Amino acid sequence: MGAVTRVWDEFVASVFDHISPGLLLLLMLAAAGLLGSLWYWYPRWIPRRWPRLPRWEKRAKRAKAKKTPAPKPKKQQEEPIFEPQVVLPNGMLLADRLASEGRYAEAIRQRLRDVVGDLTAAGVVSPLPGTTAAEVAASAAQQRPAVAAPLGGATDLFSEVWYGDRPAERVHDDHMRTLTGEVRSRMTGGAR
Repeated sequence: MGAVTRVWDEFVASVFDHISPGLLLLLMLAAAGLLGSLWYWYPRWIPRRWPRLPRWEKRAKRAKAKKTPAPKPKKQQEEPIFEPQVVLPNGMLLADRLASEGRYAEAIRQRLRDVVGDLTAAGVVSPLPGTTAAEVAASAAQQRPAVAAPLGGATDLFSEVWYGDRPAERVHDDHMRTLTGEVRSRMTGGAR
C-alpha cells in the first residue's frame, strides 16, 4: 500500500514541478466544462456511422416494427373543426358561465373563440393552427366587409385584455358581448 501512495506522491510532485497550481486548476475546470458540454449535447457529437443503440435494443425495435402494421397514409392537412358556440349541458354558454364566475378575461377570450367558430362554420374564414386573432379579423373583413368594424373592435379588446395584461371587468365583457353580437347580426344579415 505504501508503494502506491509513494508513486502517487511522486507523480503529483512531478506535475506540480512543470505546471503551476493555478494553471492546473484552470485546465481541470476547462476539461470539466468540455466534458459537461459533451455530456449535455451527447447525441449530436457522435458521428452518424457509429451505432447508438446496443444490439439487443435494435433487435427489439425490429421485432416490434415487424409486428405492428404500417400506419395508414394521412390525408392532406385536415382543417380544424370549430363549433359555432360552446353550449354547456345545462344550456348555458361557456362564456356566460365564465363571466358569472368573475373570470372576465377568459369569458372575453371564449366570446372571441365563439365568434371565430361562427365565422368558420359560415365559411367566411378558415383559420389554421397558429393564426392570430388579427389575421382572422383581416381575413373576415376581406370576405365580409360589414363585420370589419365590430370584429376589429372585439379583436382589439381581446388583445388588450389577454396579451396587454389589462385587468378585465364586467364592463369589458359586456362590451365584448355587444361587439360579437354585432358581428353575428351583420354576418347573418347577408351584408357583404
